[in-house]
This record gives sequence, C-alpha cells and structure tokens, in this order.
Amino acid sequence: MFSRESKQVIDTLVGKAARVNGDVEFEGGLHLDGQVAGNVRCVGAPGGSISVSESGSIEGSVEVPNVTLNGSVRGDIYATERVILGPRARVHGNLHYGVIEMTLGAEIKGKLVPLPSAANASMQGEAPSAKTG
Repeated sequence: MFSRESKQVIDTLVGKAARVNGDVEFEGGLHLDGQVAGNVRCVGAPGGSISVSESGSIEGSVEVPNVTLNGSVRGDIYATERVILGPRARVHGNLHYGVIEMTLGAEIKGKLVPLPSAANASMQGEAPSAKTG
C-alpha cells in the first residue's frame, strides 16, 4: 500500500530520539520518527510531503500538501493534496483533505473535511454562467 512512500524525496529527517519544541517549517520532504511539540508547516515549493512513522508524533497543527501518517497527530491536519493513513495512524483533531486513503485500524477523533479541488471549484464557478445562457 505504501509503495508511493518509497518515491518520496526526504530533505529533512527528525530521528527517533529527537524532540523538537516549537514550530517546524520545511521545504520538500520531511520524515518524522521523533516528536514535535508545535505546528508543522511546508513552505516554499508546492507538493511538499511529510511522513510520520509509528514512533513519530506531532502535538500541533500540520499544514502540508501530502501527508503519510502511521504515528499520531494531536491537532488539525490541512493536506491540500493527499492524506494516507496507515494502520497505526491516530488523529485527534479535524482532518482537511484533498484525497484520503485509510487503512483498517487508522483512528480519527475529529471531523473529516473535504477540500474543494481546483477542478471542482472551476466547475462550480462555471455552472451558474451555463444556466444563465
């Protein structure tokens, strides 16, 4: 199932023994085996990604286009492109997503909020003008 993860480019790695207190901003790909007590945000280039292993955890919001989660997040997730939740994923907060994949065993304690895709938004914008013609 996680074959796409192997194609992910990792620019930043937070090891299992590391604990970060404060917000984390990154570009490209981030892999988290440790703990972050703060918000995690992808800045710069579009298409950024984060993967959180079973030992990884975040206490804060996550704003990253592509999220692969097999650890835990206590906070809201804003993934404008794709979210993949593995069997040990734990989300305690609302999950805003473009596309979502969930494996049996993943747990979400919060709301699932689909984000409008660019294609849907443009079709919704064109629909009223098509009716007025």
